[in-house]
Amino acid sequence: MLHSFLLFYVLGQQALGSEIINGNEAPENTLLYMASLQVNGSHNCGGFLIRKDFVMTAAHCDGDRVVLGTHNLHKSGKTVRHIVKRYRYPGYDGVGNGKDIMLLKLSREVQLGNSMRLAKIPRSAINIKDNEQCRVAGWGYTRTGGWTEDNLRVVDVSIINQQVCRSRWGRLPANIICAGGYGTNKGFCQGDSGGPLECNGIVVGIVSFNRYAICDYPDFPNIYTDISKYLPWINQILRSKD
Repeated sequence: MLHSFLLFYVLGQQALGSEIINGNEAPENTLLYMASLQVNGSHNCGGFLIRKDFVMTAAHCDGDRVVLGTHNLHKSGKTVRHIVKRYRYPGYDGVGNGKDIMLLKLSREVQLGNSMRLAKIPRSAINIKDNEQCRVAGWGYTRTGGWTEDNLRVVDVSIINQQVCRSRWGRLPANIICAGGYGTNKGFCQGDSGGPLECNGIVVGIVSFNRYAICDYPDFPNIYTDISKYLPWINQILRSKD
């Protein structure tokens, strides 16, 4: 029954991806690795630059181009790249079942500098402590049923104990991180999917899903993909000449 519940929730979420709830506009010239995954020129999901020619996002996200190097999605000066190949994690079959991670190969490399930097991701297994303060960013909704934002927003969230998180949800896939959305009025919302969970300067998680696309927290912990669990696959893709 809960499996059906998760899939029902996920199908409702996939069309839009996941905005930041009770956060603030991010300061200019911060989070320079942020990417906007777009469909027909409109923001759909977040992502983050991990190499000059690769963006990481959630497997459930759709898009035909990536916008980088900007705080405001409608200002000039942004960098636009088309997607030439999508690498979804093998076996992915719906966000509620986990493995919600994807690499996007860009049409050509971007130029790093004052407006664009690479995200730091884990190089080995990580051990995030309960209640550790992290942050999540995106251009998503600022309330349930809202609309995406022009300016990048960010909010602080705390890591939630896995046992507490799983007891609240009842069933969750493996290799996830729980943070925000429960015991607090802060978290992510639709339009933030694929975006980064950053802890101590390292992007450790990818925005995956919340409950029924409801962002009126606190109710259920927000769920992120644990990047460190997929490092062998990530490195294999990045080394590939395909």
